[in-house]
Amino acid sequence: MSLMRDRLDDVLRAGEAGGLHAVVALRGGRCLLEYYRAGEDFAWGDSLGVVEFGPETLHDIRSVTKSVTALLYGIALGDGLVPAPAEPLLPRFPRYPDLAADPQRARLTVEHALTMSLGLEWREDLPYHSPANAEIAMELASDRHRYVLERPILEPPGNRWTYCGGATALLGRLIADGTGQSLPEYAQAALFGPLGIDRFAWMTGADGVASAASGLRLAPRDLARVGELVLGGGAWNARRIVPAAWIRTMLQPRLPTGWGAQYGYQWYLESIGGHRLVAGMGNGGQRLFVLPELDLTVALTAGNYDDPDQWRAPLTVLEQVILPAMA
Repeated sequence: MSLMRDRLDDVLRAGEAGGLHAVVALRGGRCLLEYYRAGEDFAWGDSLGVVEFGPETLHDIRSVTKSVTALLYGIALGDGLVPAPAEPLLPRFPRYPDLAADPQRARLTVEHALTMSLGLEWREDLPYHSPANAEIAMELASDRHRYVLERPILEPPGNRWTYCGGATALLGRLIADGTGQSLPEYAQAALFGPLGIDRFAWMTGADGVASAASGLRLAPRDLARVGELVLGGGAWNARRIVPAAWIRTMLQPRLPTGWGAQYGYQWYLESIGGHRLVAGMGNGGQRLFVLPELDLTVALTAGNYDDPDQWRAPLTVLEQVILPAMA
């Protein structure tokens, strides 16, 4: 651990991982590196000022929330509470009969939401403080689910991956409807409680609905524990939490992203240093990396929100600090 800490200190002194707040790296359940530092932070758009981060400090994980939502979907599916991926989507939203009557929208399935391939107009390439950003507009809408489902149709569903927090919002609604619980309530009962995670926050939009796309706040240790669950094929401490079949299905590559990675069900799939990499990624440099061949989980948090180079800090720590110690 001391060698990795020295390498991390060198990287930070060189300015190659600016904005980094915390790193937790586990191998085979054993802590390899745990690091915290002070930094300016936000909860969504609200400034928290300079925060002295530590093991118990909650942090936005932004869109890594999507990957957690996929785990919750798999748990609910295993209990028969939500529709299978191949099932049509709009019958699960009966209060929108006008949308269901559209034959093009009627082609939408749950899998199209899981893979972000709805074929609807959706722009999240604008700053997340702007209401022109589709996710922010969704959070401000009086009915987030209608907002998503009535977006203009651009192409047939299933053709192409397009980053879409609205797709995850639909999954969150299916979970809430199927379980009879809010997303945070179900997460506590079905995932966080069994993992021994007793502190989290889940932010809501203007409608009071927890954001399945980006609202979760976790301590980095607990985020790493989620990664350990994925690494264990859905089991943790010899307890089955997520069906193993769902983990396998969730992590199958389905569609290419715009930068070369593949996308499964709300998780990114690529390789690094010749090793398979499974990742949840969030704005600002939030990352959950799982490398099955190395029995390695890495959780990173950072404050580089909306920065075009936000990817740099977590990738630098992984490539220059953690992976060299795996030799």
